[in-house]
Amino acid sequence: MTQIGIMIEGQDGLNWQRWKALLQTAEDCGYQCVFRSDHFSNASGPDKDSLEMWTSLAYAASHTRTIEFGPLVAPVTFRHPAMNLRYAAAIDDLSGGRLVLGMGAGWNEYEHRKFGIPFHDFATRYRMLEESLQLSRSLLRSDEPVNFDGEFYHLNDAILLPRPARRNGPPILIGGNGPKRTLPLAAKYADEWNAVYVNLAKYKELRALMEQYLGEQNRAFDDMKFSLMTGVVYRPTQARLDAFLHDSGISEEARRGGAMIVGTAAEVIDQIGARVEAGVERFMLQWPDMDDMENLELLARDVLSHFAPKTMKQRGKSRTQKSRRRSGRQIAQRARRAPNMPRAPKVRRKR
Repeated sequence: MTQIGIMIEGQDGLNWQRWKALLQTAEDCGYQCVFRSDHFSNASGPDKDSLEMWTSLAYAASHTRTIEFGPLVAPVTFRHPAMNLRYAAAIDDLSGGRLVLGMGAGWNEYEHRKFGIPFHDFATRYRMLEESLQLSRSLLRSDEPVNFDGEFYHLNDAILLPRPARRNGPPILIGGNGPKRTLPLAAKYADEWNAVYVNLAKYKELRALMEQYLGEQNRAFDDMKFSLMTGVVYRPTQARLDAFLHDSGISEEARRGGAMIVGTAAEVIDQIGARVEAGVERFMLQWPDMDDMENLELLARDVLSHFAPKTMKQRGKSRTQKSRRRSGRQIAQRARRAPNMPRAPKVRRKR
């Protein structure tokens, strides 16, 4: 069955009120997953709320029942991989096995400089990522103490306790489109490969290449889950869609490039369907307006019902869920009305 969820840019204004509303609305509406970025800030522009990633996922684990969730993705530069694994395994167990561990090399130099985190060149970050993947697989899968002596990371009789309830722990996701580095790395270590903002033709090309790399690793094609993160613009009528596109600043070139999913219900269903035929199993639809619960619900009603009719039929019968969705909208409205939190006083640095 096709899985459709949303992806949130956590550095772009995410706070507790919005996170609670998004999780509640997503689950009540039948979305399969909620993924979020792991960033402290955007690459430029004013700083916004950016709820800490692992803390927010611990909340998701204990306050939802069905959706899968995870980082898309956690940069290897932010935390020691052993700490990432301790967080991930514990939160996965807390959720009953619903966490997906997305791992990446990191790219946003601005946030690293801003918070004093070393930002190495790409080749170094790539080696750090591969080492962290090796270390992660060992700690997740071994019931015996692990020793690891790498270029960047070292373990001495380390064991992950309590042992993950899921066999081999949470699945590992690697995202990216790089044909020479990212895809071979995913074929070697990942349980899920996540393509990012590619049009249909490019996706087919990358998927065929992934099949080749999986063969080189002696892995079966169905051993990998195939997902896609891309933007979505949905409105229930053409008039509302045209008005939004006119005001949004989304260029005609971006829309015609085919990477984004844009349209009314029939168009969005067709665009998702074409990608399903090309082999996409899971969609993480980027939802930039974290206060727009209305259109998130309409997208579920008009599009998800086509791909998961049983789930949506049950949803339509549940008065409790309808009440909770109203609560989700109320939470979002309070988030919009809430005054800005006072800023901490500036600290003058001694020179």
